[in-house]
Amino acid sequence: MRSYKRDMEKARSMNEFCQDILRLLANQGIEFLVGGYDAFRHHTGIDRETKDFDLIVRPSDVSLVLKLCRSAGYGTELTSGHWLAKIHQDECFIDLIFNSGNGLCPIDDEWFSRAVESIILDRTAKIIPLEELIWQKAFIMERERFDGADIAHLFLKCGARIDWEHLLRRFEADWRVLFSHLLLFGFIYPSRKDLVPRNVMDRLLHRLSLEQQINSLSPEVCNGTFLSRAQYLSDIETGGFQDGRLSGRCAMTSEQIREWTAAIDVVDPSYRSDERE
Repeated sequence: MRSYKRDMEKARSMNEFCQDILRLLANQGIEFLVGGYDAFRHHTGIDRETKDFDLIVRPSDVSLVLKLCRSAGYGTELTSGHWLAKIHQDECFIDLIFNSGNGLCPIDDEWFSRAVESIILDRTAKIIPLEELIWQKAFIMERERFDGADIAHLFLKCGARIDWEHLLRRFEADWRVLFSHLLLFGFIYPSRKDLVPRNVMDRLLHRLSLEQQINSLSPEVCNGTFLSRAQYLSDIETGGFQDGRLSGRCAMTSEQIREWTAAIDVVDPSYRSDERE
């Protein structure tokens, strides 16, 4: 009973903290979107326990948001300079997101123009678009976290209303990542594979066929680092491959990549540097 009461008190504190931050940003006229679990629940109807709360803002607004929160008495930190900051009070935290961890999914105006409204914490707020949620989650294939099941459920629950043209445009050169999730969807839900339009699969299959007909002399690049910052380090440290993140395709500097790599042990202490040697 004591543990249950303590959990309820923590939940109330978290809700009040998040409500205060939402009011603060709204009163200052700063556009934000709600992402993470709340966006996933809105789009799929699937409910699950989580302590996370994600706010999405434009990169140009990050400094202002952190300054406002500090002025209001909240703690802040720029956790990763290329995509993530945090707002906190006691044991309550909000992730402030302005890109993706791999630097490939920057928050631009389309996130906001295509957003949908929902009721979050008893107030109206905008939720990140369905297609951007898929785009953001599709690259998360870490050893300690794989969002493939979330992608499959988004296809299952929302396939009929996905803007497939927009989704294809978001992935662009990374179409193989989307294709891999679509293939797995047909394996996971064989009776629902028709939720993916046939012309989408035909276009991707045609693209694959064209690539296989061309003798490519592309450089030795490992794009696995866009999917996992940990599991492909041996390829770029000792395997002779160039880190795909240094090809100019993402918003990460060499220093930011080093910082992001150094933080691996914080997330997954079992992944030690001596195991990579």
